[in-house]
Amino acid sequence: MTNEQLRVRFAPSPTGPFHIGGARSALFNWLLAKKHSGQMVLRIEDTDLERSRRESEENIKEALKWLGMDWGEGIDVGGPYGPYRQTERLDIYKQYTQKLLDAGLAYFCYCTDEELEAERQEHLAKGQTPLYSGRCRNLTLEDRKRLEAEGRKPTVRFRVPGGKQIVFTDLVRGTVSFESDGVGDYVIVKSDGIPVYNYAVVIDDALMRITHVIRAEEHLSNTPRQILLYEALGFPLPKFGHISLILGKDRTKMSKRHGATSVEQYRKLGYLPEALVNFLALLGWAPAGEQELFTLDELVKEFSMDRVAKNPAVFDVDKLNWINAQYIKKSTPERIAELALPHLAEAGYIKDTGLTPEKRAWIVQFVAAVQDHISYAAQIVDHADIFFNDTVAFENQEAQEMLRDPDVSRVMDVFKEKLAALEELNASAVQGLLKSMVKELKLPGKKVYMPIRIALTGQMHGPELHHFIPVIGRERVLQRITATMAKI
Repeated sequence: MTNEQLRVRFAPSPTGPFHIGGARSALFNWLLAKKHSGQMVLRIEDTDLERSRRESEENIKEALKWLGMDWGEGIDVGGPYGPYRQTERLDIYKQYTQKLLDAGLAYFCYCTDEELEAERQEHLAKGQTPLYSGRCRNLTLEDRKRLEAEGRKPTVRFRVPGGKQIVFTDLVRGTVSFESDGVGDYVIVKSDGIPVYNYAVVIDDALMRITHVIRAEEHLSNTPRQILLYEALGFPLPKFGHISLILGKDRTKMSKRHGATSVEQYRKLGYLPEALVNFLALLGWAPAGEQELFTLDELVKEFSMDRVAKNPAVFDVDKLNWINAQYIKKSTPERIAELALPHLAEAGYIKDTGLTPEKRAWIVQFVAAVQDHISYAAQIVDHADIFFNDTVAFENQEAQEMLRDPDVSRVMDVFKEKLAALEELNASAVQGLLKSMVKELKLPGKKVYMPIRIALTGQMHGPELHHFIPVIGRERVLQRITATMAKI
């Protein structure tokens, strides 16, 4: 890096839920800025007046904060190069548009949508790439007056120089080149006076002193248009880096059919922000070693653009679940319980309001017994029934048959006797009780543990008995065993 401060920006359009791909782009920018003691600017590109929503903007900001990403400049915090919403910068764009018009580098175009579509279809019919023909390139003042008298409202087009090779070095893809003859004169300001993305973004990035533009691969084709504008306006070029697309496991572009696609959906399902960040960092970036679990500080230390892959990244939800499960195991039961409460309420196991301190403490105990078995908090519901419901239902015929074993009644008698005699009911005491039963009854562990588990839950697998039994409590355990054995 040079002595100039590295400056990156994340500039989302607030037109819907914050997509996981946007979060990954924001993360790569944030990591690069932190790594080099730079600055990340948060700018809002809201010139799509029909679709932009302030609630979407709030959703983006909340998601970034939840994921642990801050910004030292931009919306909310301000800075020397504001305003940081494009709709508040329209006067700035007008000044530069006039400069381009005065220099003959841009011109007014009066073509209607119908005329442009007919031209496009004509090119397609000939097997040609649709490019604007330039019919308004050399209009006289009289031509313009005549067209305006017809009620036509002009757009502003950039005059693309012919026969020019546009070459730049991409931080991910190496040398990339385009021919200007394949671009065609393009609109930079719409007929309503609103600048298009490719125009506004150049002015914003230049005036905000952005040194590195790190964004999704789908913007690669925009880069030649933007470079031409940088040159026409006399702005220095930033360094560009285009990170790969995110694909579903079937290697098609990630969409709703692959599952949750927004940060908010993962948050509501009870994923942990540090796990999601860890996973997103590995989507298209490879650490130097074999390590897979990283704190934010570790990611900052390890991250570099030269380890960002050109190939598409595959969003493997199984990998995300594995990473999240590791973080859940390390978390306190209290934290996971807070995430689990809305899901338990939705499933009808608890009421939305009015949890007593005792009930809340019991739920923490329940979560502690199962948190090693879940990948995200919403899965808590899959494990809840055996804790909340005292009516035992056998999961299959095999489970029921196991309770007909001749040794089972002796196992139950000894278990009930020892359980009643325990002074304190905790995991350690129950573990000791069960071990002593195996020794005393001279039976294999399975013939002791399995009948007790089935009698209490109806299932052959589940949480460890020494975690489960203290949560249920002595009275409920004895009642369940009595009721279950009465069915046999």
